[in-house]
Order: sequence, then C-alpha cells, then structure tokens
Amino acid sequence: MDFATIIGLLLGTGLIGYAMFGVSQALPDGIMTFLDLQSFFIVFGGTIAATAMAFPVKEVLSLYTNLWAVFKGDNHNDGDTLRELVDLAAVARKGTSDLEKAVPNIKDFFLKDGVQMIVDGLPEEDIRNIMETRVVNRELREDAEANVIKTMGVFSPAFGMVGTLVGLVAMLFAMGAPSSGDGGDQDPAAKLGQAMGVALITTFYGALLANLIFLPIAAKLRSRIDKRNITQNMIIDGIVMLKVKKHPLLVREFLNSYLAPRDRVYED
Repeated sequence: MDFATIIGLLLGTGLIGYAMFGVSQALPDGIMTFLDLQSFFIVFGGTIAATAMAFPVKEVLSLYTNLWAVFKGDNHNDGDTLRELVDLAAVARKGTSDLEKAVPNIKDFFLKDGVQMIVDGLPEEDIRNIMETRVVNRELREDAEANVIKTMGVFSPAFGMVGTLVGLVAMLFAMGAPSSGDGGDQDPAAKLGQAMGVALITTFYGALLANLIFLPIAAKLRSRIDKRNITQNMIIDGIVMLKVKKHPLLVREFLNSYLAPRDRVYED
C-alpha cells in the first residue's frame, strides 16, 4: 500500500473535519450543517457526467483501476533492475544461448522483451527504436488515463459554482414570494443568511473534491509515469549494452547515472 497517499488523505480529511467541527459548534445543527445531499449530487454527479462526455468510455472506465493503483503503491526498485541488468551482462558475454536460458527468469516484461530481441538477433538500432516507441506510446496511454482524473479536478469546482447559482436563484425567488401570513415568519436577515450558507456548500464540495482528491491523485499518477519513463529508458540503455556485450562493470557504472547518488549500486 502507498502509505504516503493514505496518510495524506487521512491527515487532510482530519484537519478539515476538525476545522469544520470547530466553526460549527455555535450552529444549531452542528457539523451536520455542512452535509447536504442535493449539493453533493450536483457537484459529484455533474462532474461524472461531464467527464463521461469529455472522454471515451474506455478511459472513463479505467478510473477505478487508476484510483486503486494510487492506493496500492509501487514497490518497484530501480536498484534491483540495475543489478539484474549487470547479471545479464555477465551472461550475455558468454553467448546468446546462455542469455536465452535466462529469459524465463526475468519478471519485468519490458526487460524480458528486450532480452528476447537480443536472442532473436535483432540489430542494435532496431532494438532501441522498438523499445523507445513502446515507451512513448505507453506514456501517451497512461497520461490520457491520468488526464481523466485531472479533468475531474477542473470540472468539480465549476459544478460547485453551478450548485451555488441554483441555490442563489432559489433564494432570490423565495425572497420575492409573498409572506404566508401565518405569524411564524422568520427574521428576513436570518433567512437570507441560511439560504446563502446552503448555496455556498456546493462551492465548498467542489473545491474540496478537486484539491483533496482529484488533482492530488492526478499529480501522483503523473509522477509515476515520469518514474516509469526513467526506469524503462535505463532498461533500453542496458539492453543495448547487453547487445554489444559490454563489460558488467561498465554497464553498472553507466546505468548508475539514472539513479540518485544514495540509491546507486556498487560492488558488494
């Protein structure tokens, strides 16, 4: 699990909830003042509907998968990938037949495909072109999926404003309606304040969903795309070096350039 995402969500929700609880103590309905189903339906329902109109069905349906991926976390370690490439470099210098025997034990599909291309005898330039093309297109697909959530972060504040306008329109028409004359009229200023508060709740929901849920998740997905690009570019350089049978020491030192100094791999 990605504990940073979970902690961030819980911390943000807790602090905002604490602030809401504090300011609602003087209100008749307490914290329930901030709960309004109609406002939530306008914001969330409108956001989902607009997103479904803006993107293909396949990308919208990937929303659940992407949300799960954010909370699931990524346990990949570039250092482990580098060590595997160094080990494969030693095998590659022995011969293609030895490298072929190592293919079934490779778990990373991108790395496995690259090694298989070496075994199949593809030229160095073709291997690089094929693998770089796969990186570019994988990035485009994943970026399109992340853009769905980012767009939801744009739509939700807009629908918050729509809900606010709906509330204001209803409030203004109610103010212009004739009094019922039953003797139980509420203070007009109090009625105005209450109606204005309900109207603004939708803006609150829109801003909350955008800045606590949708935009942070989209940023997390973009960060993972960038990290995956680094990993796969490192693999491409490693595969090319395997193809020309570079010494494992040279492979390790060259690929260490992709890692932060604290994460670099050295001899045990």
